[in-house]
Amino acid sequence: MEERMLLIHNGRIVDPARTFDGPADVLIEGDRIARVGPKLDAPGAQRFDASGLVVAPGFIDLHCHLREPGNEPAETIETGTRAAARGGFTAVCCMPNTQPVNDNAAVTRFILDRAAASASVRVWPIGAASHGSMGEGLAEIAAMKDAGIVAVTDDGKPIATAKLLRHVMEYARSLDLPVIEHSEDASLFAGGVMREGPTSVRLGLRGIPAAAESICVARDVQICTLTGARLHVAHMSAKESLDLVRDAKRRGLPVTCEVTPHHFTLTDEDVTYDSRYKMNPPLASRDHRDALLTGLADGGVDAIATDHAPHTQASKDVEFDRAPFGVTGFETALSLALEALVHSGRAPLSRLVELFTSGPARVLRKTRTIAAGEPADLTLFSTEHRWTFRAADSASKSRNTPFDGREFRGAPMATIVAGRVVWQRET
Repeated sequence: MEERMLLIHNGRIVDPARTFDGPADVLIEGDRIARVGPKLDAPGAQRFDASGLVVAPGFIDLHCHLREPGNEPAETIETGTRAAARGGFTAVCCMPNTQPVNDNAAVTRFILDRAAASASVRVWPIGAASHGSMGEGLAEIAAMKDAGIVAVTDDGKPIATAKLLRHVMEYARSLDLPVIEHSEDASLFAGGVMREGPTSVRLGLRGIPAAAESICVARDVQICTLTGARLHVAHMSAKESLDLVRDAKRRGLPVTCEVTPHHFTLTDEDVTYDSRYKMNPPLASRDHRDALLTGLADGGVDAIATDHAPHTQASKDVEFDRAPFGVTGFETALSLALEALVHSGRAPLSRLVELFTSGPARVLRKTRTIAAGEPADLTLFSTEHRWTFRAADSASKSRNTPFDGREFRGAPMATIVAGRVVWQRET
């Protein structure tokens, strides 16, 4: 049987891993890139005209929640990855706080089997660090790695104690897995629903100090120093946390971090009693937001991750205090990043692409580049296409987004996974 061919021509390739930015064509044969170069000719190939578009390595999301197994009314692997494809993501890392928790190889295999049957993009599961993510003893990390996990975390909460974190890090280091930390001091966080400050006082909502995050990051970095394990700080929101990560990097420690689009675009001043603005970590003040933008631009931050956290309308349509934390994020991530970094003049386009591609790939010790022999995972996007995001039209089952109705300049236009166009925007 003749191998299928796809020729992407007339596009602008932006590939930070090769520091390449310029016009070139990409020929795909089967599920691999066959050739990259100017004005390629491939008789018999399907042709994709990328005129006016950026052709980037496939985007990776280090942090999302697909809710399956256990909370399928909010999201499934099928619907979540369909939304991810619309956002330009070719691979997503799903957190283990499912029901049951992904703390053993059987659950890991279930997720991968469901992904093989129904996912639009690659699904890379992350395993729990402790049994049930309860902070009492190591999960079956080695067995989960054999089954296919790419990292460990107790996301939704921090790894409970410094002693347990040390054991997790020592074990993860022996398996060459990164430890992803939801850094949060539970005693300072307890009962809070938004970031502590003038807005929380005005609204009469219990506040969470920024120190709840940075105190835990300080602990995590010290255990990293002790063990030498790879530490990745999830959904960072506090400038003091970024300072700690910068210092760790200066000292040569294997510490990385990610920031979400809602944390680098919104602030606590945007919060009302609308639960679509309730997320964890909570939205921060302007000075923290601006520090995150600086880190995204200058390399202090390694990756943009969505923390896509779908919830049913019934669970979110309650008083702010009672609503669960979390917002959806796949379909608006790139457009928000273009707005905040590129169109604002804060960072060049190559830096934005790095934050979605080679940056997250380095965290996982994977490769993301457009070169012969590499997997044919590509994200095609426009920096200028104007569109309006409508939550009602989302591919996700859930609608808990603060960006419903927002107009954007720039958008994903097509997503290619293993040589197949899994989604293309209708224009």
